[in-house]
Amino acid sequence: MKRVGLVSCYFKNNYGSMLQAYALKIFLDNNNISNETIDISSNKDFSNGKKKYYLTQIFNFNFIKSKFGMVKMKFDIKLSKKLRNNINIRNNKYKEFRKNFNLSITTKNYQELNDLAKNNYSSVIVGSDQLWLPVNVVADYYTLNWVPENINKISYATSFGVSNIPKKYYDKYNTFLNKINHLSVREESGLKIIKDIANRDAKLVCDPTILLTKEEWEEIAIKERIIKEKYILCYFLGNNIEHYKFAERLREKTGYKIVSLNHADEYVKYADKYADIIPYNIGPKEWLNLIKNAEYVCTDSFHGTVFSLIYNKIFFNFRRYNSKVKGSTNSRLDSLLNIANVNKERILTGSENIEKVLKYKIDFNKVNDNLNKFRKESQEWLLKSLKGERKNGETH
Repeated sequence: MKRVGLVSCYFKNNYGSMLQAYALKIFLDNNNISNETIDISSNKDFSNGKKKYYLTQIFNFNFIKSKFGMVKMKFDIKLSKKLRNNINIRNNKYKEFRKNFNLSITTKNYQELNDLAKNNYSSVIVGSDQLWLPVNVVADYYTLNWVPENINKISYATSFGVSNIPKKYYDKYNTFLNKINHLSVREESGLKIIKDIANRDAKLVCDPTILLTKEEWEEIAIKERIIKEKYILCYFLGNNIEHYKFAERLREKTGYKIVSLNHADEYVKYADKYADIIPYNIGPKEWLNLIKNAEYVCTDSFHGTVFSLIYNKIFFNFRRYNSKVKGSTNSRLDSLLNIANVNKERILTGSENIEKVLKYKIDFNKVNDNLNKFRKESQEWLLKSLKGERKNGETH
């Protein structure tokens, strides 16, 4: 078997994005499967494809609204020296962690990517994260359309990011989905999308981060406890102040300090007021340490919830999006809690009574059993796909 090429979102400065990409690499390493993550940093076809999509959305109010916070963050960083310095500290930790990836040679366009795959890979795996959003399908990298036909193409836990695909993109989705030899997704909604658009059955598998056990993550995480006292870890990507106020009431009830990882996706002024400890020198390895040692975790992040489950932490999850919003990514959280068999009462609005929600119990013995079963099933599917014949529709 030649090397396996990994197509992932390893470069995004986001804890979940980096760790899911890293988990897939580590799983292959642990199974003695040679692999490398494909370096997309200099590929003009990819960047131009994304620009092409954005140009089509300039009159789409909902799309512009969804990106407003991220765009505003760029201006806030330019205007505030303190914020800029703090974000640079965090970004340097991401840069440090990125050295853990074994990257391929750089390519300038999709033809060079095609040559890279043809000469080096027996299989190419795309996954996970929200790689099949319309913007990425238009950009045409995460579709694997550039991979030669005779190379085994695998989707591992790839997410559509949304529950519904606009019909104007159906042809594009149908084309690439029918070229991938082994299809798996992370959410139950993804199974339906593939069936509706491509008339294929896909496999539901765990997020790459769940491929590794708690003990394997312990090998990666910073060992020494970062925060010595008891604390509530808050990791919010959204800007709903009710979620922050819930954490304040939890602090008042428990006496534990709030440790908050602020301004991850956008600048939220209130975030600097409510927290007791606001560390910025936190990369993926340190982030794992903070979750592991927290008394409670408050988060609107999918991967914040994943690692709370892995580390058996009492967590409170908050929906970042209204379920009626077209760009909602709530389906991935729903699938996760269904598989772990955790009651959805843990998904809060922020207005709940603290004494009441503290009585909500999680049976972590059941959670661990469910995750172990799902992990084993997903591992077997992936290893079989890497050894399998190149047959479309083969989902074992």
